[in-house]
Parts: sequence; C-alpha cells; structure tokens
Amino acid sequence: MGKAYRIRDQELPYFLIFQVVGWADVFTRKVYRDFILENLSYCRLEKGLYLFGYVIMSNHIHLVVQQKDGKLSDWVRDFKKFTSRKLLKLILENPQEMPQRINLI
Repeated sequence: MGKAYRIRDQELPYFLIFQVVGWADVFTRKVYRDFILENLSYCRLEKGLYLFGYVIMSNHIHLVVQQKDGKLSDWVRDFKKFTSRKLLKLILENPQEMPQRINLI
C-alpha cells in the first residue's frame, strides 16, 4: 500500500471512499443499500465508530469517520472484510440477480 493511502493519525476523522470491484452498480438495489446502512449503524453502536457523514452512490460509498479507540485502520480492515463477504452472499442468494449471474458464467 502506498504512503498516500495510509491512515497516518488513527485519532483524527478521515474521508474514505470504498468502491465496488469493477465499479458494478450494486447499490442501485435497496436491499444492498439497507445492508450498508445496517452495517454502519452496528459499527456506530458496537465498534466505537463516529460517523460524521456518508453518501451511498450506485457503485461506491463516501464516509467521513473517526474511530473512538484510535484504531481506524483496524475498523477499515474489518468493515471491508465483513461487508464484501456479506454483500457477495446476498447477491448470490438473491433470485432477482439470477439473469445477470447466468450471463457471467
């Protein structure tokens, strides 16, 4: 990881962007946006996340966050790991996505 993308001071608020692989328009569906909102709410209540603002676009998310315990890098790692796995599972189990999955095979 390059120096430009490192969280230098774990105590400060940061502007973060998370993008979907291939810029796929995942968040155009309400079920996936709702999952992100639930996940962020959980992080606020249970993981000590201060969420100052967010925008969910069709294929990426903007966040302004700070971590109460000064472990923002750990939170980013855990958030990305959990969110990517759960989103993929939701997509694969969603019958509405079946026509798109067939075209990928």
